[in-house]
Amino acid sequence: MIKVSLINEPNVNAEDLIAFGARSCYQGEAPKLGEKMGIKSRLFDVGHHTTFQHGHYTFFIEGIAVGDITLGLHLANVFYNSSQRSGRFCSVMFANPNFEGVAEYIDSYYQLTKLDFMHIMDYLRTAYKIYSRNIGQAEELAKKFIQSERPCASEDYIQQNAPKIAQEQLRVFIPVILPTALTYTVNLSALAALYHVAWSPPLMDLTRQMTDLVLKQNPNLSFVFSRVNQDRENLPMSRKTFLPDGDICLKPTVRVISFGNPTNFKVPSAEDMWPIDSLPFNPAFMDNNTEEMKTLVEISLATMDQDQRHRTVRRGQPIFTGDFYLPPILAALKLKTEAWNLMKQWLKIFRHHSVPLALACSLAPYGAMVRYRKSASYNALAHEFFKRLCWCTQEEIYHASVQVVEEIIHRFGPTCSFLKAMKPPCAMTGVCGEGKRYCGRDISESVTNPFIERKV
Repeated sequence: MIKVSLINEPNVNAEDLIAFGARSCYQGEAPKLGEKMGIKSRLFDVGHHTTFQHGHYTFFIEGIAVGDITLGLHLANVFYNSSQRSGRFCSVMFANPNFEGVAEYIDSYYQLTKLDFMHIMDYLRTAYKIYSRNIGQAEELAKKFIQSERPCASEDYIQQNAPKIAQEQLRVFIPVILPTALTYTVNLSALAALYHVAWSPPLMDLTRQMTDLVLKQNPNLSFVFSRVNQDRENLPMSRKTFLPDGDICLKPTVRVISFGNPTNFKVPSAEDMWPIDSLPFNPAFMDNNTEEMKTLVEISLATMDQDQRHRTVRRGQPIFTGDFYLPPILAALKLKTEAWNLMKQWLKIFRHHSVPLALACSLAPYGAMVRYRKSASYNALAHEFFKRLCWCTQEEIYHASVQVVEEIIHRFGPTCSFLKAMKPPCAMTGVCGEGKRYCGRDISESVTNPFIERKV
């Protein structure tokens, strides 16, 4: 079951804060905190909801499935801040799966036949057997790849990071029903909107718990929260009559649909983007917000979760493609047959209409591939590529970014002004920006050739 605790709220009464914001708009002198007004009739009912956004609430959410974050809490809403438990640093979640907890989670939110429940649990155990059977070999191979690709990596780095990289690639076999935790900050009107449209049983329960905690402190704000339509299961992902068998993919694919005029790009310096990205706040770069790039991506569900961290990038609704992503370590271990057999097990569950759609989506393996459109301004792109071309990012999202770079070079040539910002920090400055987390790559090579292939 999902458990929610409120760890921070506005330090003044929420109603007083809303009224204070409204009076700032409606009167010529400074408001007095504590002055009352009819916030329902004068503000909420007439749509002046920006006044409800001054107060922020921070929750700690534990026991929620990864899939109910990627295809739920983080899917469409951009008005939040979120710090999610890292699979790279918390590998125990993969090494020692809590099958009883997962079974309880499923039983708490969904009504299944005994046969469907049995098939789902068999599928989960199959996935974890593949993971546990291969993690040792994957770690040894990761060490060899690090030594080959990152000649400056210390022995300590290799020993510490090979297990993290191995589990990060091998987790493509793990279903995203896996429980995790996060710290989540949201303003009042965004929480009300999310509560209103919650489309899956876990998301309905999660938003109810958050709302109950807010109303415990502010009972007079109950009018903000309403839930009219309970039948919203088709919102996050469409279930076609037939999802075709796909293929095993060794790379993500990104196709540039349209690209604005790169000559209009105002090129930032590394200091404008590192250690803090000032592009969205600096008037000198405002015109970069009027040009944009649109892409069509096909990436794994794991990388879609990574992609959602860039909230200034707009995304369309995802669909499953039937493909499965096999990272380089797993390809070298010749795990294609295991990958496809597992994918077929999940496709059978997904196509089975007696399994609720929201549950079927949360049972997808991390490696199941999704396709969706993206649209981003030049400033948002500069930030995304500055982060995602660094070798501290996972391999798949790096290669997705490199594909865009290569297409821009093909379209506009190697001297295109936008390419000056589409580099990792080390390539722009000659110095690693990660400090102690330095990946061990030859930085001089990074400066001259930033976009080489990598396996880890």
